[in-house]
Amino acid sequence: MSVVWGRLRRLKKDSRQRTPSLATALDIEGTTLRVVQAGPRGRVIRLSAVPLELPADADRNDAAVMGAAVGRALNQLGLKPGSVIVGIPRAKVILKTLTLPVIEKLGELASLVHFQIGKDLPFRMDEAVIDFKVRRQVFAQPDRTETPGAPAGATATAAEGVAVVPRLEVLVATVKRDVVEWHQRLAEAAGLKLSAIGLLPYANARCVQASRVADGDAAFALVSLRPDEVGIDIIAQDVLLFSRGTPLRPAPGTAPDAASPAGTAAGSPNEALVRAVGIEVVRSLHGYAGMETNPVVDKVVIAGATGMEDEVVKLLTTRLDTPCMKLDLASGLRLPESGAEHAAGSIGALGLGFGFCDAQGLPFDFLNPKKPAVQRNLKKIRILTSLAAVAVVMVLVLSLRGFLAGRREAALEKITAELSAAEKQRPLYRKLIAQTGVVENWVKAERDWLEHYAYLTSILPPSEEIYLTSLAVSGQGMIRLTVQARSGETLARLEKQLRAAGYDVKPLAITPGPDRFGYEFRSNVELVVPDKLKIDLQKVKAPARPMDDMSLEPAAYRRGGG
Repeated sequence: MSVVWGRLRRLKKDSRQRTPSLATALDIEGTTLRVVQAGPRGRVIRLSAVPLELPADADRNDAAVMGAAVGRALNQLGLKPGSVIVGIPRAKVILKTLTLPVIEKLGELASLVHFQIGKDLPFRMDEAVIDFKVRRQVFAQPDRTETPGAPAGATATAAEGVAVVPRLEVLVATVKRDVVEWHQRLAEAAGLKLSAIGLLPYANARCVQASRVADGDAAFALVSLRPDEVGIDIIAQDVLLFSRGTPLRPAPGTAPDAASPAGTAAGSPNEALVRAVGIEVVRSLHGYAGMETNPVVDKVVIAGATGMEDEVVKLLTTRLDTPCMKLDLASGLRLPESGAEHAAGSIGALGLGFGFCDAQGLPFDFLNPKKPAVQRNLKKIRILTSLAAVAVVMVLVLSLRGFLAGRREAALEKITAELSAAEKQRPLYRKLIAQTGVVENWVKAERDWLEHYAYLTSILPPSEEIYLTSLAVSGQGMIRLTVQARSGETLARLEKQLRAAGYDVKPLAITPGPDRFGYEFRSNVELVVPDKLKIDLQKVKAPARPMDDMSLEPAAYRRGGG
């Protein structure tokens, strides 16, 4: 239940978020302009009434003529208002009460209101301005409901436990668009900024609420007298339950006579009008009494500045059992002393000013009505959504392509730079690869080649006769020597010494190849290391170093350094 009430409170809130600091309400009553300037918390700053300067033959239905007269009257008062509010009388508004489901979103509720009220309007929907107010919450209960499992035609009544359904009671106000446009043209002709167009019956109710006339939750009738109209509004708990307005003219057969009711002077010029007001009030109260769901009226309040309010009070006192009284705003409202005399005829303007400055705003605003939710073309929306999705996908694909291409280009530039740097180191890499190959071959042979190297240096002839220029090994257990010898006999002796040491020696190829040291012959020696060869370095002794051998001396010394 609390959820339903929460929705109801949200629907009652006005869309305006800011409370204006000052509002100027205008009410044209016949040929009199009533002006009220009000602020927040029911503060009345100025209350004035000034006659409109209109020619005798002026067309009061011409907005330009009336607007010019209003502008002159405001200049006479020395006012340059900012936000201006006007009201539409009851006679120009169609009021209807609807009972609708509880709908949380205001736009959806407005759509339902427009749909329901459009069936009963005497003119086209495009000619109407519709606004509404949620009055209260009611609970609907079906009188007859099909009972599950019962025979065809069987029903269950409310007394048998049928669940009630929360509903919203909505008061809908409809005015022709021409009326709203007339007030807009009037404001434009007067040089005013029109901020809102309210409903006078609710403005009257708001003014009476501020004057504290109501007693608790009881209902009372407010009879508003204007020079050309009488309005009967029934209010309870700040809610307008009933409203009726009619032109003020004598009813047929109400000519003054000697049998006038008590309290009405025979032959009075207002007697016919007073009787017409009495007839309309009694008729309205009887019509309201026929609505069983509404509370009983326990008070009738008469308001206005036509001069016949006291006579109407006396007449209604004789015809009704309900207490009747004249509305006294001066004692109930904080009014400026200079304008208290105009309060009786300014309840509409006062109510408009109070309502516009309230936090919730005016309950009805025909200039800014509550609008239905926008009807969406789902097919068009789907097409546009699909096109947007395709566009988004294309943008994402192109963005991803550009991102990946950028990454690839950056990687290519990095690799190109690394390749350029590596190209400069190619000779060093080749040398390192060759050396690595030699080491790998040594490792693959699973032999101690350094031991063979030490063994060979011990069994070879002394360096005065022969020396090594290179030594290489292969993975197949083969040693390749390149030697430089002084004579062929030395090379022949070398072969015999290697065979005697246990190596398998392939025939030597001796070629002349003198060097600058006097070694005349060169030969490549290939040795195969048998598996059974055992080396014992303890049993061999390396030849003695020559006296002039400087290979183990420091490099600086070899260059002739000290």
